[in-house]
Amino acid sequence: SFSSGTLTTYPSCLCFYTNHAVFPGSMAEINVCEWPVSRGRPADCVCVFCRWSLNGTLIDLRSDYRRRMSGGNLIISSLERDQDTGIYQCTAFNTWGTIHSQRSSLQFAYLENFKAQSRNAVNVREGQGVVLLCGAPMHSGELTFAWVFNEYPYFVQQDRRRFVSQETGNLYIAKVEPSDVGNYTCVQCVHCLSSVGAMGEYEPKIEVHFPDTVPAAKGLVVRLECFALGNPVPEITWRRTSGEPFPSKVKLKNANAILEIPRFQQEDSGTYECVAENSRGKNTARGRLSFHAKPHWLQTMRDTAVSIEENLFWECKASGRPKPSYNWLKNGEPLAAEGRVQIENGALSIVSLNLSDAGMYQCVAENKHGIIYASAELMVLASSPTFSKSPLQALQKARAGSDVTLECKPQAAPPAISLWKKGGEVLQRNDRITLLPNGTLKITNLTRRDGGSYTCIAKNQFGTASTSGRLLITGIQLSTLLAQPPESGICSPAFRIIVGESIVLPCQIACDPALDVSFSWSFNGQLIDFDRDRDHFERVETLMGIAGDLMIRNIQLKHGGKYVCLIDTDVESLSADAILIVKGPPGFPETVLVEEITDSTAQLSWTPGRDNGSPITGYMVQARTPFTVGWQAVDTVPEAINGNTLTATVVDLNAWVEYEFRVVAINSVGMGEPSPPSPKTRTEDAIPDTAPTEVGGGGGTKSELVITWEPVPEEVQNGEGFGYIITLRPQGGVTWTRAVITIPGISKYTFRNDTILPFSPYEVKVGAFNKRGEGPFSSIVTVFSAEEVPSMAPERVWGRSVSAAQIEVTWEPLLSNPERVLGYEVVYWEDDTKPDTVGKVRISGNYSAVNVSGLVGSTHYYLTVSAFNTAGTGPPSLPINATTKKPPPGQPPLNVEWTLIGSQLTLHWDPVIALETESEVTGYLLTLSINDNYVIQVKSLSEGGEGEGSEPIHIHRLSKLFVFSAPPLSLHARNGDSVSQVVLSFYPLLISRWHLPFPCNRRGSFSVTGLLFLFLVCRALQHIKQRKQTVAEFYSPRDFCCLMRAQALLSRSALIVFVFKALIMQIGHALGINNADLIYNKASED
Repeated sequence: SFSSGTLTTYPSCLCFYTNHAVFPGSMAEINVCEWPVSRGRPADCVCVFCRWSLNGTLIDLRSDYRRRMSGGNLIISSLERDQDTGIYQCTAFNTWGTIHSQRSSLQFAYLENFKAQSRNAVNVREGQGVVLLCGAPMHSGELTFAWVFNEYPYFVQQDRRRFVSQETGNLYIAKVEPSDVGNYTCVQCVHCLSSVGAMGEYEPKIEVHFPDTVPAAKGLVVRLECFALGNPVPEITWRRTSGEPFPSKVKLKNANAILEIPRFQQEDSGTYECVAENSRGKNTARGRLSFHAKPHWLQTMRDTAVSIEENLFWECKASGRPKPSYNWLKNGEPLAAEGRVQIENGALSIVSLNLSDAGMYQCVAENKHGIIYASAELMVLASSPTFSKSPLQALQKARAGSDVTLECKPQAAPPAISLWKKGGEVLQRNDRITLLPNGTLKITNLTRRDGGSYTCIAKNQFGTASTSGRLLITGIQLSTLLAQPPESGICSPAFRIIVGESIVLPCQIACDPALDVSFSWSFNGQLIDFDRDRDHFERVETLMGIAGDLMIRNIQLKHGGKYVCLIDTDVESLSADAILIVKGPPGFPETVLVEEITDSTAQLSWTPGRDNGSPITGYMVQARTPFTVGWQAVDTVPEAINGNTLTATVVDLNAWVEYEFRVVAINSVGMGEPSPPSPKTRTEDAIPDTAPTEVGGGGGTKSELVITWEPVPEEVQNGEGFGYIITLRPQGGVTWTRAVITIPGISKYTFRNDTILPFSPYEVKVGAFNKRGEGPFSSIVTVFSAEEVPSMAPERVWGRSVSAAQIEVTWEPLLSNPERVLGYEVVYWEDDTKPDTVGKVRISGNYSAVNVSGLVGSTHYYLTVSAFNTAGTGPPSLPINATTKKPPPGQPPLNVEWTLIGSQLTLHWDPVIALETESEVTGYLLTLSINDNYVIQVKSLSEGGEGEGSEPIHIHRLSKLFVFSAPPLSLHARNGDSVSQVVLSFYPLLISRWHLPFPCNRRGSFSVTGLLFLFLVCRALQHIKQRKQTVAEFYSPRDFCCLMRAQALLSRSALIVFVFKALIMQIGHALGINNADLIYNKASED
C-alpha cells in the first residue's frame, strides 16, 4: 500500500494495506483510503481517478462481472484461485499527475487430500528411536500438525521423549517404550508401530534441526526446532556461540525442543546451537539467524514549488536489510537520468526547470523483502510580480533617530528586480540609505524629513507590480518612570516597605497621540497576571499623561524583588526597573542547641534566621515542659539579648525536669516566628526546695491522729526517690515523733497510738526529701486527734404530718458535754418488715427541727433522732411515729375554658372531686407565666398539697403593654362551696405582682387627675382588706409602677369616675365579694 502523509497538492487516495489470504468462492475487498481535498488546489480541480492492475496487467472493470470498484476500493466476488492470485497495485491520477500505491499480494489458503495409499507397519526395538513421517499434502498457508494415537480424540502428548515438528509434521520418538505400540494417525495417514525386541543404550542422534542459515524478519516470531533420538532420552539445551545469554523474551517450549524468539531484532541475529546429550554422549546442531528487514523511510521529499529556470534537488533515504535500491517515477512512469535530470541512489536533481518538469514524483526503495513509495508534487512556477500577499504597510511609524526597514517581497517567478521611490523620485544609496539585494530598504538615523510615501516597484519578463506605504516619524518622551531617587549602593530605584502595607510604583510617559501604547509589568522575570494575582496586584489609571502604574496591596515578604515596567509602542519598546525591599518580622532562628545544663540553668546557642529587610535587634527565649501549658518566656543572662548575641543562659529552672527551648527573633517590625524546638534535655537533680502546703487534718477513729497536706507538684520534686517526712508531738511537748512516706502522690498519713486522748491537740509539720537529701519543712500547725461519738440521744422527740409527702420532726438539742455535737440525723422507716424503706436526713448545726420530705401519702412512719460529730453518729432516740396525710387529688381540673372580652379574661373549669383515699379539695391555684404568650395553669389545693395541673392554656399577647397580674392566685373554697371560675383583667403594665397604675404626665410630674385616681384606688383597697381578710397576698400601692401616662387617658372627671367604678367592680368580683357597690360608695365618700 501507499502512505500519503506527505501529499498536499495531488490526490492522496491510498493507505497501507496488507497482503490478503482468502478462500476460493469468498469475496475480497482491497481497501484504499478516502482521498482528502488537496491543499493549494481549487476543489473542482481535485477529481481523482483510480485504476487497478494485476501482475502488471490493467484490470478491465467494464468487462469483468466479478470485480468492481467502490470509493477507490477494489471488490472481488466469487474468488477463483487461478484467476485472482497475484500482485495488485492501484494507480491514482488527476490533471496534476499520477502515483502508484504499495503493492499487495492476494494468496489463497487451501489444503489438498492426502494420497490414498497404505502405509507399512514400522517395527522397532524397545529403546530404539523412531521417526513417523507425515507427508503433508499440497497446501497454501500455515498448517498445524498433530498425531492421534490409536483412536480419536487421544492425541500424542509431547514431552522429552515425543516431539511433533511443525515444520515437517513428522512424529519423533526419542526412545520407544512398550506403551508406544499402536496405530498413529497424522490427519488421514495411518502408521502401525510394533515392538520387535529391546535395544541397548546409544548416543543422541539429532533428527530435527534448523537450517545452517535462517533468514528472520524484523518484528516477527522466530521458532527453531531441535529434537534427538537416543537411549536414554536425551536432554535438549540451547546456547549462543557468542556466549551471550538469552534475553528474557526468549521462550523454550515442548521440553526445550522449540526455541521461540518473539519480536525479532537485529541484536537477536547470530549463531545458535542445539545440544542433545545423554549418558552415552552428545550431539549438536548449529545454524545462523540472519536479520532482514523491509525498507523503512528515514528521509523523504516534500511537495515543492520552484520558479522556472531554478534548480531542484530531492533526496530520499531508507533503511533495510539488505540495503535497498532506489528508482524514481514521474507520473507513474520510470524516470531516466539524462541531460538536465541526474539520479544517484536516492538523490534526484533537475537543473534549469521548465514547465514540462511539473508533475507527480515518486521515490521507490526496494529490497528482496519489500518495496515502499514516497511521493511529492513538483510545481514549476512562472508568473508576473504581485504584492497580494506581502504589501507594504499603509502606515508605518518610527521614532526620530532610530532605524527603519521597509521590506519589498513580491511573489514572482522568476524572482523580480526591485527599485524604490520616495514620492516620484528614485531612491539612491547614501550613508543613511541602504538597498539590500533582496529588495529591502533600510534607513538609519531617521529625521522628520524622511517621512513620506514610499513605493517598491518589482519587474520580471512576465510583468511589473508595485506597492506603496507611508512612513510617519514620531517621538516619545519619558514623564515618570519609577522616578524614585536611587539609594546608596543600588543602581535601580529602591523602595522600602513593611509587610501588610501598600505601594504604587509609577510608570508614565508622554508621547505622540498617534502612537499605540501598552504597559506590562514583570516581577523577578515573570509577567504579572493581573487576573490571577488580583488580590495583591492592580493597574492604576491616572488622568494626566499615559500611565501604567502598579499598585501592590497587602504586601508580603514574597513580593520583595525586582519589578520591571515594560512599555510597548509602535516605534519602540522601553523598560524601567525598581527594587522593592519588603521589611517584615525576622525569620525563625535555626539549630537551637543546649550546650550545657545544671539543676537550674541551661546554656543555649543558635544560628540567626533571615532578618527580612530589617536588622535583628534582639532575641527572646521560651521553654516548655510536660507540666506547662504551651510555651512560656523564661529568664536569661543577659536579661536582654541583643541581635548580635547568639548564646544565652536560661536561669531559674526547676531541677530534674525535661525542658525544650526555642528562640524568637525581634526587629523593628515586630516579633518573628519561633525556631524549631531544641532536643529535649533534663536538668540535673537537687535537694527539694519546696515544702508541702495546706497541712492540716483531724477526724478518724479512736486513738488516731489524721494528718493531711497538699502534695508537692512533680515539677518541683527536684529528683528521684521523692517522699514526705511527717513529724508530730503533743501540744507543748518537746520530743518529735517522725514518720517517712516514700510515695510521692500521697497526701494523708494516719498516726495510731492507744495513748492518744480523744480530741487532743498535736503540733504537726511535714517536710519533703529525695535521694539527694531532705528539703524544707512546712510551718507548724495544730491538728486534733479523733474524737468520740456523742454518748447521749436527743429527748422530747415529736413529729407531725405536714402534707402527704412531709413530716415535721422536733427535738430538744443536746449539750456539747462531754462530746461535741456537730448536728443531728433523722432516720425514718415504714415498719420493721421493710428495711428497704429506711431513709436519712442530716442537718448540721444546733437545730431542733427538720422537715422530712419525699414521703408516701397515707403512710405510717417511724422516726428516730441521733446526734453526730466527726467520729460518727451517737445512739438514737426512742422511735416516734406519724402518719402522712392523704395524697392530693390525682385528677387535674378538666374542661378548662376561657373567654376574653375587652380587657377581661374569664376562666371556667369542672370542679375536682377527691377520692376517698385523697385529701379534700380546699381551693385552686392559678399560675401565670409570660413569654411570647400568656401561659395559665390551674391546680387543685388540699391538705395533702398541690394536685395535678390542668393542660396549660396559651393566650396570644396582642400587645406587650397589656398584661395580666403575674403572681400565683389562690382561690379557697369555704363552707363546702366549689370555686370553679375566676375573672382576670388586663392592665396596661408589664408587672410581676398585683400592680396599680401610677399616673404621670408627659414631663414625669404627677397630674391632679392622676393623684385623684390613685387616692380613690388606695381607699378602695383599704376597704377591701377590711372586708375580705382572706384575700391571697395583696401588695401595697408602693409596689405599683408607672409604665403609661394617665393624663391623656384621664382627661375628664366623668372618665375618672367611670374607670374607678369599673376597677372596683372587677376587683370585688375576682375576690368573690358580692356587695362591691358598698366598697365603691365608701371610697367615693372618702
